[in-house]
Amino acid sequence: MELFRFKKDIPFMSYGRLTTSISLLTFVLAVFFLVTRGLNFSVEFTGGTVMEVQYKEAVSIGQVRAKVESLKLGDATVQSLGTARDVMIRLPSRKDKSSSQISTEVVKALKADHADVELRKVDFVGPQVGDELVQHGLIAVIIVCLGIMAYLAVRFEWRFAVSAIVANMHDVVIILGCFALFQWEFSLTVLAGILAVLGYSVNESVVVFDRVRENFRKAAMRNRTVAEVIDNAITSTMSRTLITHGCTETMVLSMLLFGGPALHGFATALTIGIVFGIYSSVLVASPVVMWLGVSRENLVKPPKQKEEAVV
Repeated sequence: MELFRFKKDIPFMSYGRLTTSISLLTFVLAVFFLVTRGLNFSVEFTGGTVMEVQYKEAVSIGQVRAKVESLKLGDATVQSLGTARDVMIRLPSRKDKSSSQISTEVVKALKADHADVELRKVDFVGPQVGDELVQHGLIAVIIVCLGIMAYLAVRFEWRFAVSAIVANMHDVVIILGCFALFQWEFSLTVLAGILAVLGYSVNESVVVFDRVRENFRKAAMRNRTVAEVIDNAITSTMSRTLITHGCTETMVLSMLLFGGPALHGFATALTIGIVFGIYSSVLVASPVVMWLGVSRENLVKPPKQKEEAVV
């Protein structure tokens, strides 16, 4: 299925230096914000109090959130827990108050509006658990990157593996830089979104790389330069790219706008990742693989000459 088809290839590779320079600039800015501002880690990473309360009737999450925030106990996360009657509240740890004191204060404030509210569960997440989550999250990202590189090196060639991982790391750092710049809360759902972006972004790179390999094998492309072969591959997949990413972005934006606080971080990470994933797959990975010196000989094995039998 195609929405449109270009009669002439778009010379993407002629703008390779410009697009890569823009990517390098955004990458440096993202790293700068990560170093200077840092990430606003959620309770799962920093430690704090996690409460589960239950009402006899459905309650407005916005009303509960306003009541908890009025206590000024720090950045609170309030979200539904399965039903409209069950609510989960996350609060950061405080040096001047214990977890039990915080939970007692919150329940007392909630009972002022709804006497039927019941505290079902209270958990304290220690800083040590938060450190373990950070380490496990980094290990997960590293394992995903190594798996992607191994897959592309086997399926295509090492140059494609290097260029794809450069593009993927570009996407990850840009997402982290946005969260650091605007101080959005970085939670486990955001980490899940970043891991999803890694897989989603490499899918677009694989589609383009696969078309590059097909072009190298075509007889009509033998007299074309490497840049022209890559331009043709990108141009011929643009219709598919717009259909796939357009549908996905529509779904993710619906989660971002209507999914509520529980999905906000996840949807935000995916929204940024999909936009930059398209950009990096086309205008970062492709120029890098060209500059690494990919050629027809790297992907197309020369035919073996049959040895003539000696009589």
